[in-house]
Amino acid sequence: MTPARTVIVAGAGIGGLTTALALKRNGFRVIIFEQAERLQETGAGIQLSPNAARLLIDLGLGDRLRPHVVTPQAVRVLNAKNGREIVRIPLGDTVAQRYGAPYWIIHRGDLQAVLSAAVSQDIDIALKLGMRMEDFATHPRGVTVSARGRTGAWNEQADALIAADGLWSVARARFGFAEPPRFAGRVAWRALVPAADVAPEFREPLIHLWLGADAHLVHYPVKAGKVINIVVITANDWNGGGEQGWSEPASRIDLLPQLTAARWAPQARAIVHLPDAWLKWPLFERRSLATFAQDAAALLGDAAHPMLPFLAQGGAMAIEDAVVAAQC
Repeated sequence: MTPARTVIVAGAGIGGLTTALALKRNGFRVIIFEQAERLQETGAGIQLSPNAARLLIDLGLGDRLRPHVVTPQAVRVLNAKNGREIVRIPLGDTVAQRYGAPYWIIHRGDLQAVLSAAVSQDIDIALKLGMRMEDFATHPRGVTVSARGRTGAWNEQADALIAADGLWSVARARFGFAEPPRFAGRVAWRALVPAADVAPEFREPLIHLWLGADAHLVHYPVKAGKVINIVVITANDWNGGGEQGWSEPASRIDLLPQLTAARWAPQARAIVHLPDAWLKWPLFERRSLATFAQDAAALLGDAAHPMLPFLAQGGAMAIEDAVVAAQC
């Protein structure tokens, strides 16, 4: 038998884990380098529109995901100032029939847990935690990747490298695109609250989008409807203090003055008032690239094309990238 070809994946986020599963399905062995010492729940909710849900189901993950997801019946777009409904966009059965796949909402940690469990159960995928990729070199035999962890340096040769190492990608810089991400002048505030704490109308399987002046609010149920995910995007000059765009603890005391009673309906402010503890992320963007691949190495997800969260497609595009990369 011809031995399976090996691909190294840098990064064990949603894009990297999905890439590993898609590569295995296509007959490859996979080694994943992840700089975190352990995988843990990060972020909050994520929307899996049919273009992403279809691919996860096709990878055999549908039954594992269904206990965790909510299938929203519609997006309600609301005027933040007076609470009036501007439009209701049908989802649910309408979307499933039109696109042949569901529209799901899920906690990001639940999605990552399903992906990592599938990876850990596959003998052809090796996940190396606490290993940060430092450099790589392509050559006629493929690629050699250098990584470093607590046990020292590690060099691994493979047929290809797929770098899913995020917004602050090491691999992208090695491609020659070393300029740092640009701060987008906006901050995402995220929190979770028990569904029992919100008004009954906001526990329904709906995505609520409130459009306000220089800010918008999104909330929807996750954890099979037990928890409400809340996200507020505001214009803001806080860029994370020069650190690599990671989250920072915040409080509703910091957020509420940006959503004044003169501009925001009481129902919207009541939602934002519920969680005391928030996390805030500065939002960044990068210039578009003409190509995401050089020789036997390629960029994927935020390393290639980070997106602002206004169309809820960042995670979906990383999942699409993973399947297309495996096919290529």
